[in-house]
Amino acid sequence: MKRIVVVAALALIAALPVPAQAQGPDSAGKPYVADRNTKIDVMGEWAHPDDDTSIIGPCGVWHQQYGVKCGVIMVTRGEGGGNAAGTELGPELGLRRENEDRVAHYRSGTVDIFNLDRIDFFYNQSAPLTQYFWDEEETLRRVTRVIRETQPEVYIGFTPTLAAGHGNHQQAGRLIWEGVLAAADPTKFPEQLKGPNALSTWQVKKVFSGGATAGTGGTTAAANCTTGFTPTGLDTVAGVWTGYDSPYKWPAGNVQGQPAGTPKIWQQVSDEGRAAYPTQSRVMFKGTSTPACPRFGMTQSFVPFQPNANPQAGRDDAILFGATEPDPGGLPLGTLEYLTFDRFYNVAGEPFHATVHLKAPKGKLAKGNVTLSVPAGWTTDGPKPVPARPSADITFTVTPSATATVDQNAKVAATYTTKKATGYTDNVVRIVSAAEGRFQRWGNWQEYDEWLATTAPQANRLGRSPAIQSMGIGQTLDVPVVVHNWSAEPQSGAVSLELPANFTVDAASKPYDVQPGADTTVTFKVTNTDTALPAQQNVSIPIKTTYAGGAGGETLTLTLVPTTVIPQATPVVDGTADPGEYPGPTLDLGRIWQGASTCTGVDDCGVSPTGEGSTAKVSWSDDALYFFVHVRDDYQSYAVTPAECVGHWQADSVEILLDPRGNASEALMDTANTFKLGIFPFGQSGGPCWERDADNHQGYSSGPLDTGNAPGVQVASTAQWVGSNETTVPHAYAGGGYDLEVKIPLADLPAAVDPSRMGLNITPYDNDDTSAAGTTTLRHIDMSTRLGWSALGSVQSDPYRWGLATLPGYAPPADRPTTPAPPNVSNPNLNGALSPQTIAQSARNGVPISGRVPTTDLKILSAALRASSVDVVTNSRGSGTARAFLTTGELGAIPLWTTSCTLAADPPPDYGLTPCAVTDGGIPPWSPDMSGHLVKQATQSVTHGVQHWSIPLTAAQRATLAKDGRLLVSYETPQNEVQAFDLELSGRR
Repeated sequence: MKRIVVVAALALIAALPVPAQAQGPDSAGKPYVADRNTKIDVMGEWAHPDDDTSIIGPCGVWHQQYGVKCGVIMVTRGEGGGNAAGTELGPELGLRRENEDRVAHYRSGTVDIFNLDRIDFFYNQSAPLTQYFWDEEETLRRVTRVIRETQPEVYIGFTPTLAAGHGNHQQAGRLIWEGVLAAADPTKFPEQLKGPNALSTWQVKKVFSGGATAGTGGTTAAANCTTGFTPTGLDTVAGVWTGYDSPYKWPAGNVQGQPAGTPKIWQQVSDEGRAAYPTQSRVMFKGTSTPACPRFGMTQSFVPFQPNANPQAGRDDAILFGATEPDPGGLPLGTLEYLTFDRFYNVAGEPFHATVHLKAPKGKLAKGNVTLSVPAGWTTDGPKPVPARPSADITFTVTPSATATVDQNAKVAATYTTKKATGYTDNVVRIVSAAEGRFQRWGNWQEYDEWLATTAPQANRLGRSPAIQSMGIGQTLDVPVVVHNWSAEPQSGAVSLELPANFTVDAASKPYDVQPGADTTVTFKVTNTDTALPAQQNVSIPIKTTYAGGAGGETLTLTLVPTTVIPQATPVVDGTADPGEYPGPTLDLGRIWQGASTCTGVDDCGVSPTGEGSTAKVSWSDDALYFFVHVRDDYQSYAVTPAECVGHWQADSVEILLDPRGNASEALMDTANTFKLGIFPFGQSGGPCWERDADNHQGYSSGPLDTGNAPGVQVASTAQWVGSNETTVPHAYAGGGYDLEVKIPLADLPAAVDPSRMGLNITPYDNDDTSAAGTTTLRHIDMSTRLGWSALGSVQSDPYRWGLATLPGYAPPADRPTTPAPPNVSNPNLNGALSPQTIAQSARNGVPISGRVPTTDLKILSAALRASSVDVVTNSRGSGTARAFLTTGELGAIPLWTTSCTLAADPPPDYGLTPCAVTDGGIPPWSPDMSGHLVKQATQSVTHGVQHWSIPLTAAQRATLAKDGRLLVSYETPQNEVQAFDLELSGRR
């Protein structure tokens, strides 16, 4: 925390650095103001390292051209993913991935990456599940503290909508909206606003989270690249040209053939940064970039800005107008101007209220007037005067045209005009049907719409949830339609469904009557009449709702999933399917749901419309399921070690997915309520290995690292490893593929199986030649083609899209619970107090580690390098844990790649990101010493008062530290308060 002051108690202390000092509320109530070492101008927020690469080039330009400082809030460090570059997993992987992210951004001047230490648990598509694992309120508290500490003007990141895909991405997007609101709200986390470390509320000026960027015009060939750009949608779009020369030079001998000593453009720097994630299967960028014009769609502004119709909006610093730069309209920097409505959803011909909010940065507003601009055919009152007061809220009545198009957003703009200046702002409302019929939302879709209504109404401009449901082939499904009356008059009419082929419904249409502001529900029974799974599993069912004077509707996307009956039999797990062991139907696994471009037919990865490709059969016996899986494949992939027997998508594998109750999606837990077994058919240690991933208890399930999360599982495989991961030896499977036979005790599942509705899927993963360009060694890296019985994009995370199975005659034990146990993600996240890079940043900019509560209890009185130790003297007002890290060299960006470019030609921080030979791009070792930058670490229990403690050193360690060694110290109290120190060692020479 920046309020730490190192106390001068010994003569040695003069060498210790003093952290930046915050200006908090003083006794007179002066508000906290972030100093320049802490202040962030443009803040991005994302869920995982590499989510944030879109701002590398833009931030480099803004930093170089306009003096803007970017920062990143990173919710997790990506600890839950696989590691394509080494053996680190969990916290150790988080440490490595943090460095990758810092390397990616470092050259752009983005050196402040605020890791919140939330757990990265597994791929999912559920914001509620993410909230469960992240501790929603604590994460928002940390986001709010970082915003209040750093006082960003512009905020950029993911959309909060379900279109973000990954549930972690959705929640990171929501945290943008919630954090902006919370930081400005004195009732949110009020403990941050009082006491010795008091902050002040803060209003972010512009938000870019989910805005549309499509449009026509503009350029990628010149500066001010958004000049002439016309958005297709209603969001104001700001862009920045990445063709400017950066300060970084092409080294002699670069493989791209660029003249030595000439500057790289910012797009080149950006593309090199995008590749700076070797643990995430990225490889060194060896191409030559052309200029681009990244664009950002604005979703909320509290300050005047330039609409795209004005030439100034095309400038490369337009995103900064009204935030870090004065708006060209001439209003003083810091003026607030924004527009709100008393209702977002409106009916044609019925009035609503729009309020223009104005606030002067100091003193009073200049007298003037405000006018509204509305769509053609709409009406409004005004203009209206603006008084000479510090702030004003000016309300207008707006009436949409009686023929306004329904189910469409409409823009309302406001212009504040004074004698010397003008200020423009706009916002959107949505015109909806007087009586609107929507498929009744459930699960994540219902929860998202509730979030819009209760937490972030402004995000309604991005759209509500889509209508989604699934059903088994040949089955009957209830389709409830909720009709809401948005108008001021009673409404009546009818609801009807437009059915595709192979469907019937119990009634062509059904009537409704509904009072103003009320809902009513009509329910249809829809039957699928074809028991064959169609090639396209998603079908569309338009829903039409008529009312007096019009009609509206939406389209339900209905997913058809396969069904099967699992018979009782008594298999023996020996890798063969003997007669009578699997009397049930054959399941076709030859459908691709991802990676179609890398699959070349039946011989390659078992894809066949006629059934001779990859298949499976299933039986049950006693209290277990048995699977016989035949995978047709021509190329044997990388063979994993026992430590690599996770991340099954990074080598040939089969995953078996089981939802015991068939309702994991309805329960908002997605795969956290399921059992998923990933099986590698062979490995370097001989025979198959298996693990559980992205489910109720993930982790190793076999071999020396077995966590005991799948007792009783048996696997027999016919695959035999070819004995080498070199492509110079043949990698063909004997027999053109392999067979797996698997036993899964049903007691291993997180809840008792519902024999009338169990979710089931089987998904083979096919990896072929994964060697890097110029090499012959296969890698444990994701280049897979993904197949399945139910094959839809992201099906691994969506239990509602799995097939459905019944188990006639099976009854689970009476004492087996029907509610799944709380999920166990196995690997914890990294504590920022254990990251030297995080500690160094916190000591420099004063923002507490992980956005936690700061303390000033600990004082470091001295830190001295002795002949065989580092001796530290501390004084503390309380007790806690100190963690010391002795480091050497630059920690801000530790090189990721090996390169033959000389250090003299390609010096830091660019060193290591340019190839001078086609074989460059190897990965230097990271563990156990952060590529040689971590010399020694130690932990010390701290008690009240003065303490002397010593960190023993070898002669080699002492010699290394004598050159440029530093001592980084994190301190944690039992109350989870934190401090950070970055100290030069006295006695160093």
